[in-house]
Amino acid sequence: MHELLYQKLTEKITLNPEEFETVKAFFIPRTIKKRQYLLQQDDVAKYLAFINRGALRLYTLDNRGNDISVQFGLEGWWMTDNYSYLTGEPTIYNIEALEDSELLLMHRDKYEQVFDAVPKFERFVRILLQNNFIATQRRLISSLSLSAEDRYTSLANAYPEIIRRIPQHMIASYLGITPETLSRIRKQLIKA
Repeated sequence: MHELLYQKLTEKITLNPEEFETVKAFFIPRTIKKRQYLLQQDDVAKYLAFINRGALRLYTLDNRGNDISVQFGLEGWWMTDNYSYLTGEPTIYNIEALEDSELLLMHRDKYEQVFDAVPKFERFVRILLQNNFIATQRRLISSLSLSAEDRYTSLANAYPEIIRRIPQHMIASYLGITPETLSRIRKQLIKA
């Protein structure tokens, strides 16, 4: 169950077998079913989740109760509410399994301990957070400057697996458009 974790870690840092065994010990395997929650609004994010198999969605509700997809995660991706996980404050988000999923979870109490045990892992997390920051900035600029069609095309080109596996109404929510608008865009792109 830890092969993908090892692969993703060693794409960014070098770990010897002993170091990986130490890091691995900080993760708790958990299986969650489709539609089950890893995190719910007003709870504190207790876990940093590595997705070994399956798909997750981080979302919130606006003041009218509309669901706003903020992030999707597939195999090899990480997910949590960073703010809640790092500060211990309640979250405004929900993390829901979109498919039956196998996760490796690191409890927030272990976060600093793993850095002491394997300092290279702190470098990995820094790279992970930097990449998250860059992706967030790009998404913000995209949502402010691109048309709905261009946002969809950009998502489809960058993450075709999301387009294939995530329900269309959730993709529409992520793009900030209605499902009907997304349907029109998809039809226009097929005709083109």
